[in-house]
Amino acid sequence: MKHIYAIGIGTGNPEHMTIQAINAMNGADLLFIPTKGAQKEELADVRREICERYLKQADGKIIEFAVPLRETKERSYGQSVDEWHAAIAATYRQLISELPENGTAAFLVWGDPSLYDSTLRILERVRDNEAFDLTVIPGITSIQALAASHRIPVSLVGKPVEITTGRRLAEEGLKTESTVVMLDGIQAFTKIDDPDTEIFWGAYLGTQDEIIRAGRLGDVADDIVRTRAQARERHGWIMDIYLLRKGRDFQD
Repeated sequence: MKHIYAIGIGTGNPEHMTIQAINAMNGADLLFIPTKGAQKEELADVRREICERYLKQADGKIIEFAVPLRETKERSYGQSVDEWHAAIAATYRQLISELPENGTAAFLVWGDPSLYDSTLRILERVRDNEAFDLTVIPGITSIQALAASHRIPVSLVGKPVEITTGRRLAEEGLKTESTVVMLDGIQAFTKIDDPDTEIFWGAYLGTQDEIIRAGRLGDVADDIVRTRAQARERHGWIMDIYLLRKGRDFQD
C-alpha cells in the first residue's frame, strides 16, 4: 500500500517545523512541492529552504508541480472552488500513481492541513481512484503565529472564538467577542460599524517580511488598508489574517 503524508510546515519560518514533520520528510521517498507562478515563487522558496535545511538526502527526492489556476468567470464561488479542486486532484492523482507500491510521499502544506486548507479534501477525491494510506502531521497555524507576534491570547476569558472568512464577515458581521478572519480579499474589517473594536492584523507571518498592526479599528483601519496595498504591490501577493476583539476579560 502506498503511503502519503500531509505535513504542516508552518507559516513561512523554517524553524516552525516539528521533529515529527522532519522525521516524516526524511522517511518519505518523494516530496511534492507546489509552484504557483513567478509572483508566488517565494512560497515555493520557503519549501525549498525547508528541504535544504532538514533533508539528509535530497537528490532525486523533490518533485515540483504546477498548481492549476482557479477559474472564476461566470462561476459561483462554490462552483469555481469545486472545479479547481477537481483539477488539483487530477494533478495529485498523477503524482501518486507514479509512486511505486509501498512507496511513501509527502505534500508540504502551508500552516496546518486541517485549517482553511484543502489538501485533505483533495486527497480524499484522489482516494476514490487511487488507494493509499494517509498520515496528517499538524503544523503551526497562522492563528498561532498572529497571536504570538502580537503577544496576546486569541480568546477572552470564558468567551467563544469564531473563525470565519472575509466574505462571511461582510455578510454576517461580528457575532462573537473574538473573531479570527482569514481569506479576506475584500478587507471586510472596513465594513464593521464599531470603531471601538480592536483589530490585530498580520501579513507574511513567520517570514522575514512579516508586518503587524494593532489598535482601535477606528484608528488603524485606514493604515492597514494602505499598508496591505503597498505590501501586495511590492510582493505581487499577500497572505494576511486578523483578529477582531470586543470587550475585555471578565466583562459581561
